[in-house]
Amino acid sequence: MKITRRSMMSGVAAPAIASSQSKQPNLLFLLSDDHSYPYLGAYGARWMSTPALDALANEGVRFDRAFTAAPQCVPSRAAFMTGRSPVAVRMGRFNTPMPPDVVTLPEMLRKLGYYTGVCGRYFHLDGVIKAGPLTSKVYEKYGMKNWAKRVDYLDVSAQTQTPARFKDFLSKAPKGKPWFFWINFSDPHHVWDPDAGKVDPAKLAVPPYLPDFPGIREQLAHYCGEIERLDGLVAQNLDVLKKSGFEENTLVVFMGDNGMAFPHGKGSLYDPGLHVPLIARWPGRTKRGATQALVSGEDITPTFLEAAGGRPLEVMTGRSFLGLITGGRHEPRPYIFGARVHHGNSPVTPKTNAAGFDLSRCVRSQRWKLIYNCTPQMEYQPVDSARGPGWQQMLAAHREGKLKPEFDRAYFQSPRPVLELYDLQNDPAELNNLAGKPEVKAVQEELIAALLEKMIIDYDFLPPPAAE
Repeated sequence: MKITRRSMMSGVAAPAIASSQSKQPNLLFLLSDDHSYPYLGAYGARWMSTPALDALANEGVRFDRAFTAAPQCVPSRAAFMTGRSPVAVRMGRFNTPMPPDVVTLPEMLRKLGYYTGVCGRYFHLDGVIKAGPLTSKVYEKYGMKNWAKRVDYLDVSAQTQTPARFKDFLSKAPKGKPWFFWINFSDPHHVWDPDAGKVDPAKLAVPPYLPDFPGIREQLAHYCGEIERLDGLVAQNLDVLKKSGFEENTLVVFMGDNGMAFPHGKGSLYDPGLHVPLIARWPGRTKRGATQALVSGEDITPTFLEAAGGRPLEVMTGRSFLGLITGGRHEPRPYIFGARVHHGNSPVTPKTNAAGFDLSRCVRSQRWKLIYNCTPQMEYQPVDSARGPGWQQMLAAHREGKLKPEFDRAYFQSPRPVLELYDLQNDPAELNNLAGKPEVKAVQEELIAALLEKMIIDYDFLPPPAAE
């Protein structure tokens, strides 16, 4: 038997794909930006109003344990579009476009007869948004910006224009040809607009990994307000789909690209950085309900491919979760994996902290999470929101010795531990590190072995965790 990446990863091989596909569905991928679980009404966030996405969840499948492959925009989206980890496809930096030898989902769908397109917020796979003269010269010299060749339709105008762009795309799609369209929203990405929604700071629930400070509540309210605005835009795009006459044969998948820009969130491998909403609806094919199955961002491409009647490439480590949508066969994942890589496009300076540069990997099962920090000396700072009132109030409380010990340890321990191990059943906030304790030795060894295997088959550039 030939050993492939999928056969090596226990429980990660994509299921066999039926050779008979009655009619290829259209595929619509809706992606919000920096959107953590549980911030939708469908997930129990009763302090906010998201009727469009709640209805989508009610009509389809709500995934309660969906995780992105990275806690940052670029690497996460690379996994969505390739069925592979961002490390494996060499997408760890903002200034590097998708390598031309890496085949993407739209290209695979084209070979299956699809008309393909991308619109909305910059999708992050063609390099720096506004490249400087030196970077632009390199891009031009080597022909590195290539997404206009990977899809039939490409537009990067503001999220408010997505309904119009969706209409335009559908008007250009050849009659009788199935289509794939990826719509990118900018909400709820930081900086948060205080006028986006009307969420009452006093009524929302502050998550247990954050102190209940006024600045935290204020920022959470603005964040939730942007999700409410996002919901309105999703409604407009779904209305375009309904009026087009394509709705009945369209698989719609909504997902967040990574977690929210709060401490413990975006840029970190804790659940708030990786755990995102995922909803799928396929009229007439969906087995409605919710699932606790582990799903990875690497699984998006294999899922769409299976729905289209295609097969995953041998190099893919993602697996299809189409069976969870349709009620078909599905072998549960034992683990999901995450990779933290360089964030942003700023050069390293003596003052660079973990918000800009940090390297870590993680493996998560249903109950346990292991994080492997390869740059533990980097001072922690939340990505994007460090100047906001929430983090500033946390800093002040730390300096005055008034921050609770669990928060002081989580955000200000220096150096940070190389290994972190969390019992997510008893410590969902990931505040009590159990790494090195005798009573969890077997669990720690199991997770290190799984992570080491993932790093080896992805040709990871980081040194392996101590395992043998």
